This record gives sequence, C-alpha cells and structure tokens, in this order.
Amino acid sequence: MNGNRFVVALFGILVTAVIGALAYQFIAPLTISVFLYYSTRRYHHALRRFRLPANVRAAIVMASLAIPLILLISYATILLVVEARAFIDQYALIDVASQNFEWFAGVNDIPEFTVQGLYDAYQSGDLAPFIDFATEHASFLTTLISDFFLNLFVLTIVTYYLLVDGHRISDWLLQFDDGAIIREYLEAVDRELEKVLFGNLLNVLAIALIAIGSFSAYNVFVPAGAEIPYPALAGALTGIASLIPVVGMKIVYVPLTLATALRIALSGDPTNLVFVAGFFVVAVVVVDTIPDLVLRPLLSGEQTHVGLLMLAYTLGPVVLGFYGLFLAPMLLVVGLTFANTALPRLLDENATAEATASPKPVDGRSQRPDPPDDAGSPDERPTG
Repeated sequence: MNGNRFVVALFGILVTAVIGALAYQFIAPLTISVFLYYSTRRYHHALRRFRLPANVRAAIVMASLAIPLILLISYATILLVVEARAFIDQYALIDVASQNFEWFAGVNDIPEFTVQGLYDAYQSGDLAPFIDFATEHASFLTTLISDFFLNLFVLTIVTYYLLVDGHRISDWLLQFDDGAIIREYLEAVDRELEKVLFGNLLNVLAIALIAIGSFSAYNVFVPAGAEIPYPALAGALTGIASLIPVVGMKIVYVPLTLATALRIALSGDPTNLVFVAGFFVVAVVVVDTIPDLVLRPLLSGEQTHVGLLMLAYTLGPVVLGFYGLFLAPMLLVVGLTFANTALPRLLDENATAEATASPKPVDGRSQRPDPPDDAGSPDERPTG
C-alpha cells in the first residue's frame, strides 16, 4: 500500500468512526427505522401497480402507519382521562392527595378535559399547582419532550428515505463483490430480514383482529356486569404487545382480567366471576396460544429458527434496552444468514475458487430493495 492509499484509508477509518459515534447516539430511532423499512417494504412495492412515484408511495406508507397509531393513542388517552377522572371522583382521591402531597393541596376539583373546562380551572386557580410543578421541573420536561420529538423526527426521515432510496444503498453495497460471496450473502440477508420483519407485521395485524373479534364476541354472550371494557382498544393493544413473545400479550389481557374481576368483586355479585374465568381461558387459548403456534412459524423467515427468534425478542430488551426488541432479531438474522450462506463458501477453498473463476449469475435487479420506477412493473420482476 503506497502513501496515498494509506492516507485515504486512514481518513476513511476516521470518518467511519465519527459517523458510527454519531449514529450510536441515535441507535434507537435508527434501529426502529430499519425495522419499519423491512416491515413495510412489500407494501411500498405493492403500490407500484398504481403507477405512483417512490416518494408518494413512501408518504402513503408512512401515513398508513402514523394515522392509525395517532388515532389509537388519542383514543386510549381520552379513555384514560375519562376513566381516571371517574375513579378519582368515586373514591375521593383529591382529598387523600391534598392531605399527603403539599403541592397538590390547592386542587379542589379535577377539571373537565375540554378547552372550556381547562380555561375555567385556570381562572379558578385549580391548575396553579400543576403549573408550579411544571415550572419547577421545566428543564427535565423540556429535555424529555425535545428528545422525544428529535428521535421521532430521525425515525420518520430515515424510514422515508430508506423506502425511497433503498436501492441506492443496495447497489453501493453490491459493488464490494468477491467471487459473488458478498453479493450472495447481502441478498440473502436482505430477503431474510424482509420475510422475518414483514411476517412480524402480519402477525401483529392478525393477532389484533383475532383479539378484537374474541373480546367483542365475549361481550355479546355474557351479562352486562361481566363485560370487559373497550374490547376494540384492548384487542388492538394485544396485537401490538404480541411483538414480544411469551410475555407480550399477557401484559394486556392479564390486567384486563384482574380489573374486570375486581370490579365484579366490589359490586357484590361474585357469580359473574365464572364469566371472567371464561374470558381468561379464551384469551389464553384463542388469542395467545393457537396463533402463536400456528401463525408465528408460518410468518417467520426461511432460515431463522422460530425458537431463536423468540429468544432474540425476549432477551434483546433485557440486554440492550428498549431498542433491543428491534435490534436483536435483526442481528440474529444477519448472523444466521452468514453462517448458512457465506461461511461454508469461505471455509471451502475449492468452492471459493470456482465461484471466483465463474461467478454465479445473479439478477441484481430482482433483489433490489426498491428498484427505480422505470425498471418495469412488479409483475415483470421476480420477487425472490
């Protein structure tokens, strides 16, 4: 290596280290962006049949994710506020809080969650303790809110441009081809990540629909006192929680069962507890066990073992934190695909020599994440 090449290599290492350090500061939104990209890429490709440009299709995909999520969060927030206000009024928690928390002593009533209700509470001084509390912790609250929106901005921008320009990244990576090994490995990783992560998205939707249908059907056949609250919301949250295997869905239907049973016990009609037990059985068998045994193997990748994938989803958040829920399965796919695709070729010198002499023909266009709009219709290209 001559002096010029050494300087260029050293500069490249330095730039890579700086970019890596900066990317690590945003590892959570970047990881979730890659997760969302592979989860929605088939949907983005399917919109090609409407002759829409890539940026419009990406915007449709992002809106399809954002709008239902915003509606779900808004619906859950309104229900939480309404139920919390009713709970506070029913058990006179304002008096208890005023006696035990000094900053809460100025609150006489919980305002209605409307513009007029909040304005009247401000005029009467009921909001003064909350305003004082927010002022005292302004630095922490400002940092928390700004970090949230910064990470949300990074997630949105990266996911959008991965959908629009993903083929450029693929083309750049495929330049580093050594006897077709790198190309074969990268294309195998790309296919497996798409199958695993898109399968997870389908699994979430399927579980949500099954849970909504099961919870709603339960409410139809039981007395009013044994009904579970908000079956549609509970079912949607169950589907989202199914991303976490083993314990995921239980964090929704177990508290829901306990809350319904507690309400029945306090009402003095324990006969309805039989119906709650039936709800728990339905949740465990119909919503949790059967879909996990039937759907998850069908929606997993070709090479990634279901058991290892479940371990990755379970142990990832424990070891890496929240973003480990998304990063751990992707690392598992990258590692297993290397072991199954590239490692045997690297260890077999004869196979490597043959591949170098006559590289395996690969249709790069068929494996691109998002080929240009003039590359033909999706029906004319193999999907892999």
